[in-house]
Amino acid sequence: MKAINNTKRCLFLCSLLSGIQLVAMGQVSLSGKITERSRHEALSGASVYIPDIKLGAVTQPDGRYEIKNIPNGTYLVEVSFVGYASQTKEITVKGHSTVNFVLHESSLESPEVVVTGVPSATEEKTNPAPVSIVSQNAFTETLSDNIIDALRNSPGVSQITEGPAISKPVIRGLGYNRVVVVNDGIRQEGQQFGDEFGIEIDPYTVNKVEIMRGPASLSYGSDAMAGVINMISAPTLPEGQLKGNIQGLYQTNNGMYGGSADIAGNTNGITYDARYTYTDGHAFKNKYDGYVFNSGYGENNLKGSIGINRDWGYSRIILSSFDLKLGIVEGGRDEITGQFNRHVMASDGSDSVVIVPESELKSYSHDLIIHQHVRHYKVVWDNSFAIGTGRLGVRIGFQQNQRQEANDATLGNVYNIYYFLNTLNYDVRYTMAQKNHFDLSVGANGMQQSSQNRGMLLLVPAYHLFDIGAFAVAKKTYYKLSIAGGLRFDNRTLHGDDLFLDSSGIKVPPGTSEAVHRFTAYHSDFSGISGSIGVTYDFTRALYGKINFSRAFRAPNIAESGSNGIHDGTPFYEIGDPSLKPEHSWQTDITLGVNTKDISAELTVFDNNIKNYIFPVKLASVLGGDSIRTDVMAASDGPTFKYISGDAVLSGGELTLHIHPQNATWFHFDNTFSVINAIQKKQSDSTKYLPYTPPYKLVSGVEFLSKKAGNTFANLSARFDVEHCFKQDKIYYKFGDETVTPAYTLLNIGVGADITSKGKTLFSVNIYARNIANVAYQSNMSRLKYGDPNNATGRTGVYEMGRNIGFKINIPFDFKK
Repeated sequence: MKAINNTKRCLFLCSLLSGIQLVAMGQVSLSGKITERSRHEALSGASVYIPDIKLGAVTQPDGRYEIKNIPNGTYLVEVSFVGYASQTKEITVKGHSTVNFVLHESSLESPEVVVTGVPSATEEKTNPAPVSIVSQNAFTETLSDNIIDALRNSPGVSQITEGPAISKPVIRGLGYNRVVVVNDGIRQEGQQFGDEFGIEIDPYTVNKVEIMRGPASLSYGSDAMAGVINMISAPTLPEGQLKGNIQGLYQTNNGMYGGSADIAGNTNGITYDARYTYTDGHAFKNKYDGYVFNSGYGENNLKGSIGINRDWGYSRIILSSFDLKLGIVEGGRDEITGQFNRHVMASDGSDSVVIVPESELKSYSHDLIIHQHVRHYKVVWDNSFAIGTGRLGVRIGFQQNQRQEANDATLGNVYNIYYFLNTLNYDVRYTMAQKNHFDLSVGANGMQQSSQNRGMLLLVPAYHLFDIGAFAVAKKTYYKLSIAGGLRFDNRTLHGDDLFLDSSGIKVPPGTSEAVHRFTAYHSDFSGISGSIGVTYDFTRALYGKINFSRAFRAPNIAESGSNGIHDGTPFYEIGDPSLKPEHSWQTDITLGVNTKDISAELTVFDNNIKNYIFPVKLASVLGGDSIRTDVMAASDGPTFKYISGDAVLSGGELTLHIHPQNATWFHFDNTFSVINAIQKKQSDSTKYLPYTPPYKLVSGVEFLSKKAGNTFANLSARFDVEHCFKQDKIYYKFGDETVTPAYTLLNIGVGADITSKGKTLFSVNIYARNIANVAYQSNMSRLKYGDPNNATGRTGVYEMGRNIGFKINIPFDFKK
């Protein structure tokens, strides 16, 4: 019946779209010429792009460009060319419009354009909410384990990890369901409640990431309490182009190899793109642990899209498949030698351990009994229609997340944990035509979820969720002053299913003799109002300020409301509480920035007060000591933790400093300093600090650039980076589950260049060495830090990856028509 209802909803939305009468508006285009200022020469290969309608063009040898199939309207247009200061300009397009641009050589920080949480594309400097942008160049020039790890040095961003394959984003000390990750225009849904569940997105498919810090994004739902991470794909190619590339990768530490191949084009407004990615790596190593058994992983991903651009707007279908196999690091060791142990089935069928042989430490097999298999399938139908003088955006998505885990040697290679989640996303919004520098977008979005437990080990019940939110977001600009804000109302219903099990773990009807009532059905309704209001002001051409006030709402997730069992990977028995109230927060952000021809700097401070902050607390036995509960199906017991709520305050800030002298365009010096303090109100010293709070962090990097070296090399770069995490002694130490983490410093170096012939790039090469000093360190945000002790050395847990050198190659193809 639920499947039928889902089908009916999809058919209704499709019928609604099909019934929209689109009025032909004739040929509408934007054209012009781009030249450089000093010599008035045409610039060939400059990019012109309109983010709101995902259309662009590249200038011809004579500097001319033309973008066809543009709906009439007012748009923010980006113009960029390597080595020149980018421009953004608000342009009204009606019929055949002509606009010329003049660019000048500069290393000045160009104005960034953002599309996250705003009515329409806008310059970042005029957006009151703090936003940082990570470009594709940052992904290419550095080295990372996954897409979240690639964001680790962004202001206010950190990660919860469990080995190189699993990273969960944390923004200003908040993570899990408090961070919304957006990909292909819809929120990514894949069991965000668990430490051991990462983000199922292929890094090669991401062209740019916009990170909104704080609950100012009203467009993405109630859970964006910490912020939004919007992963944006590459823009569609200009009409008449057909391009492709092949990328290769090798990393020395874990033998990671693989690559990605892509082909994309635009034929008479019909756009298409297809990509395949494959990577595989064995265990990583460090100087204390050697090779860390079962830390290898491999991915096998596909993504494709097809669409159409016309003067009525665009319509695009995006399909993707993410397939990840990874080992699970347990950290068990032989008590005498300190070598890693491996679980095996003994001859009598019991669980036994043996020392891992050397050959298995570097094995590329990722299904050695204890492992996960994660699959994420997604289809998105993204549409924008010109209706009246505005634009109607309609986006429908379906995601299926299958997360399996095998962790019992007595069962063999059998998945005893299996979460099966279906999510239907919908988003409808109308953006009114800009008038007198006023932008307004109104709409509604939400999702419907259905989650099943298909395994034998259970932590949370099967559940059904439906939420809907209505919002309005606006922006008004008065010369030097911009005011932006909005309101949103959300309603969410969550229903946890009843579950009775027999002694063998088989589901049985209620009333069955000796059945265990594992989960009790419950139904929760939550509603809340979110809002924000903020201003930006240009004091001078170089100095600007921002202030933003926001209120956020978050409903309890399924783990917080419905848990009842041993959380696998930990020794803890967790209990949820269906009566928990939603979290509410009030946050203030204040920013002061400067942008001159030589220096760009920005200081943002924030204060976030959260009411009903939800967290787990250990229960005490009435007889003294810990309360111990037994999970019959897991055949284990452990200390009991229950989710409760209290009040919390998170405060801190981010400072960025970029030095780019105009008279030394070959030199860049970039710095980021992030501070976070997180406390629980009305608590004793042992429970004062929120657990696993990110430490203070300083990131500095020097980069040397050269446009050309002879006839063979172009766009040469060399960089030296330092990542320093300060000592974290502000910990939640009451139960001994968190320990002080010492400070550590990582030194990184990298070089890159394009190899050219007759002015064309044959291929690009980047080499980046991370942790070149081979420092042995642990992160307080890593679950591996809290693994089993090594009795042979006296150390506890597993250390992070040691020295790692990555080699990347990119071979582009340009098929002219």
